[in-house]
Amino acid sequence: MHVSSSLGIPLSVLDLAPVPEGSSPGDALRNSLDLAPRVERLGFERYWVAEHHNMPGIASSAPAVLLAHIASVTSTMRIGSGGVMLPNHSSLVIAEQFGMLEALHPGRVDLGLGRAPGTDQLTARALRRTHVPGRDADDFPDQLVQLFGYFDGQWPANHPYASITATPGLGNRPTIWMLGSSDYGAEVAGYLGLPYSFAHHFMAANTMAAVRTYRDSFRPSAVLDAPYLMLGVSVVCAETDESAQWLAGSGLLSFVRLRSGRPGRFPSPEDAAAHTYSPFEQALLDDRASSQIVGDPATVKAGLAELVERTGANELMITTMVHAHGERVRSYELVAGVTGLEPRVEERAPAVGAH
Repeated sequence: MHVSSSLGIPLSVLDLAPVPEGSSPGDALRNSLDLAPRVERLGFERYWVAEHHNMPGIASSAPAVLLAHIASVTSTMRIGSGGVMLPNHSSLVIAEQFGMLEALHPGRVDLGLGRAPGTDQLTARALRRTHVPGRDADDFPDQLVQLFGYFDGQWPANHPYASITATPGLGNRPTIWMLGSSDYGAEVAGYLGLPYSFAHHFMAANTMAAVRTYRDSFRPSAVLDAPYLMLGVSVVCAETDESAQWLAGSGLLSFVRLRSGRPGRFPSPEDAAAHTYSPFEQALLDDRASSQIVGDPATVKAGLAELVERTGANELMITTMVHAHGERVRSYELVAGVTGLEPRVEERAPAVGAH
C-alpha cells in the first residue's frame, strides 16, 4: 500500500473517459493515457476505469482494453475496473481478460465487479447473446462461482465447467472487489470477505446503510482479515470556490440530461451556465450537487475529511468530470497538494517481452 494522504488513508482515481462536446472518443481515450501517469507521479494509489454502454459522453466501454494501455504508460500504480458489469459477460471471458492483465502486470491489477448492466435495458439485452427475462440478476452468484473457479481451479462438486482451463486466468487471479450502490453488493462483499467499493458519487443517500451492511455481514477470508471500504466521490477542485462551481456545472448538466433520457457528449461550463433548468431538472441537480465536493483546496480537503470521519472509509476514489482536460488534471494536482500525497519517484515501466 502506498503512503497515505494527510487524511490518513490513500486516495485513488476513477476515470470515466469523458468525451467533451467538440472532441472525439479517441481524444477522450488519449486524455486518459495522459492523465494516468500524471496521477501516478502525484501519489494516487490506484486508477480504475468503468464500463458504460450507449453513453455518447463516456468512452470507457471496454475496461480490459483500456487498462492494457493504462498499464503500458504507468509502472507502480494499481490499475483496475470500477467496474466490470459481470452480467454483461461470460465469466470465462472476464477470467481470461483479467488473468491476462495480471499475468502481464503481476500484483497491479484490480477486478471490480458490478451487478448492474451499466446501461439501459435495451442496450443490456443487445450486449448478451441470450436473454431470459428476470434471470440476469439471479445468475450473479453463479457467475461469481464460475469466475472464482476459473481463477483458482476450485469448483463445487460435479460443476459442469470444472474441466475448463482459463488461460491465462488460472493462477493469475487479480485482486477482486465488489462494487455497489445498494445493500446487495455490500452483503455479497461482506459474506465473501472481499474489499468493497461503494458508489457514493451517485448514490449518496444509500452510503451509510451500505457501509453498515458491509461491516455487519463481513466474514474474514483468505483475502481480508477485516473489512476494507472504498468510497467513490465526485470532486472538482480549482483555485477558488467560484471557479470550481463554474467548472462543476458541466457535470451537473450532463447528469440532468442523462436522467432525462437525453445523454450526449460532455457539455461546456458555458452551456451549463446558459441552461434554464425545469423544476424537475432543478430537483435532480440539487440532489446531485449535494453529494459532490466542489471548491478550492481548503473546501475540498474539509469535505473529504468529513466524509472519512462520517463513514470510516479506508480509501477514497475520486472522480473528476469537467469539460477541459487541463482543468481535470489541475483538479487532481490541487487535491494531491492539499491532502499531502507523497509524490512517487518516476519509474520506467518494465518492458514486456519473451522469457
